[in-house]
Amino acid sequence: MTVNFGVVLVTAASEAEAENIAKSLVEHKLAACVSLSPIRSIYTWQGEIHSESEWQLVIKTDMAKFEALKTKVQELHSYEVPEIIAIPIIAGSEAYLSWIGQSLDLQSGV
Repeated sequence: MTVNFGVVLVTAASEAEAENIAKSLVEHKLAACVSLSPIRSIYTWQGEIHSESEWQLVIKTDMAKFEALKTKVQELHSYEVPEIIAIPIIAGSEAYLSWIGQSLDLQSGV
């Protein structure tokens, strides 16, 4: 079995929303871990420039779970168009990557 780990970035409007999304992803074994940080985003939306406080979710997962993860984020998210960006992990500590696999209930081959 080939495992393709990645990090998915999602921003949320509030700490409560970020925590709700994070807990749901971990509970459904779509993420091994989700780190949350307050950030400031400057972006264009509907022709206007916005500057907002948001929460960044850094989601560690197996990319085979990406479609289900994306669906769950869209189900729980308040934004019309939430950020959902996947970045592959090309290298990492074997012990940490193994832990991700165990947390996601992946079979051997991690």
